[in-house]
Amino acid sequence: MLEVNDQNFESEILQSDIPALIDFWAPWCGPCRMIAPVVEELAQQYAGKVKVAKLNVDEAPETPTRYGVRGIPTVILFKGGQDVEKIVGAAPKARLEQMINRHL
Repeated sequence: MLEVNDQNFESEILQSDIPALIDFWAPWCGPCRMIAPVVEELAQQYAGKVKVAKLNVDEAPETPTRYGVRGIPTVILFKGGQDVEKIVGAAPKARLEQMINRHL
């Protein structure tokens, strides 16, 4: 699982050749811990097709602010350097898969 921050977000996510799914989270967030295994499953399931990464909002506050992340967990899908879809809250795996599949 790729960990991104304010410094490498542009190179890893915005300049990615494939869609990128970012999980905005924090260690103290219960719902974030609930969806963490689902996000890891998606990383394995879509390996080579979608880049899956986590961004700790406490350690990298600029990026969540830039993309309007007000609550966590928030999962945003980026494609071609643009945020194309966002889910706020602990979503089930099927909903995250639907979001990814719409943009493949």
